[in-house]
Amino acid sequence: MTPHEHHARAIVHTLREHGFVAYFAGGCVRDKLLGHEPKDFDVATSARADDVQRLFPHTVPVGAQFGVVLVLDGEHQVEVATFRSDGVYLDGRHPTNVRFSDPREDALRRDFTINGMFYDPVTEHIIDYVEGRKDLAAGVIRAIGDPQARFSEDRLRLLRAIRLAARLDFAIAEDTFAAIHDLAPTITEIAWERIGDEIVKILTEGKARRAFELLSESGLLRVILPEIETMRGVEQSPDFHPEGDVFVHTLLLLDKLERPTETLALGALLHDVAKPRCQGRKGERITFYGHCEQGAELAVAICQRLKRSRATWERVAYLVNNHLRVMAAPEMRTATLKRLVREDGIAELLALARLDALSSSGDLRAYEFCQQKLVELGPEQIAPPRLVTGQDLIALGLPPGPRFREVLHAVEEAQLEGRLLTREDALAWVQKSIRDSQ
Repeated sequence: MTPHEHHARAIVHTLREHGFVAYFAGGCVRDKLLGHEPKDFDVATSARADDVQRLFPHTVPVGAQFGVVLVLDGEHQVEVATFRSDGVYLDGRHPTNVRFSDPREDALRRDFTINGMFYDPVTEHIIDYVEGRKDLAAGVIRAIGDPQARFSEDRLRLLRAIRLAARLDFAIAEDTFAAIHDLAPTITEIAWERIGDEIVKILTEGKARRAFELLSESGLLRVILPEIETMRGVEQSPDFHPEGDVFVHTLLLLDKLERPTETLALGALLHDVAKPRCQGRKGERITFYGHCEQGAELAVAICQRLKRSRATWERVAYLVNNHLRVMAAPEMRTATLKRLVREDGIAELLALARLDALSSSGDLRAYEFCQQKLVELGPEQIAPPRLVTGQDLIALGLPPGPRFREVLHAVEEAQLEGRLLTREDALAWVQKSIRDSQ
């Protein structure tokens, strides 16, 4: 048993000792039944928020008006919520009011049947009012009650259904999927930050390819990320892309993501995002001139739409803008190659280049070349200490300005190429260069 689960069980025992009903609830019950280790534990109880705060020394009232309190134990936290029935939703996220109720009514207000079960850790019994075990066994995502009503209460559930279905490799019940399709145009009624968080989870939790297929089939993709939907049918030259059009290629790449960082995942999704607008022909060959540069601009706009951080969209733009540079690495001059492999984002750039190649021609020679050079050269040769500094140039009589930067760059170039090895040689070279230019 993990420390997190031990903390959750202790909360249930304490509540029961004081006369309250208390169960594990929601996703942790689903995960335990599937044989997965739950990431989070939630407890549903007949106790009110003030009861929970009185019984436990370390609490945070995150939604006391809805009966929700976090109970803390070191680094572990468990959400404890009072059984409730929700009133009308007017903002697509929060009910206008709640009525504290019993386990059955609480189950009926939840999103999907597989998330609507309770588990009694004392008796080790499942309490299931919504046939969640049946749907879990059948591998089905089904909204509890009226799907239209459940999704209208919180539009984010439209995306959660897709994410769950993909990650668990479940089907979506016919009436539930029909409701998702009908309500897809309304997804933007919720905050873009919540949408962005869900898209990142889809991209990083596994089974991203299946999720984006479902996003497309449901109509959600053309509302949230129309730039990805427009990749459909955009042909590519079969010699480099035997796999098919840009959409197919992108899905293949997403299929190869294995617990990626947010930035690598978004880079993978967006690396060819400008191909639809850059498609052209040169004879029989299909071209996409400028798609890296234009793609970087689009990537920034999309990441900003999804409310990602500045650090995130800057790194994603770097990946999109540079994802083809790795292909040219074997032909690069030594200094140029060293500058490439010492760039801050090189690990993710090489990872993207590998995924890109595996999802198209399968040619990994450029990727493997860079990896080999990283090992052969090592940090000392890739980013050696400067032989000459700006202070040295000033001491030699060269004032700051364009020429100043040119000389520093030329010294570093010669150093990286192995033509200047010592500080003395570099200073002598600079003195000669200054004399020759006068």
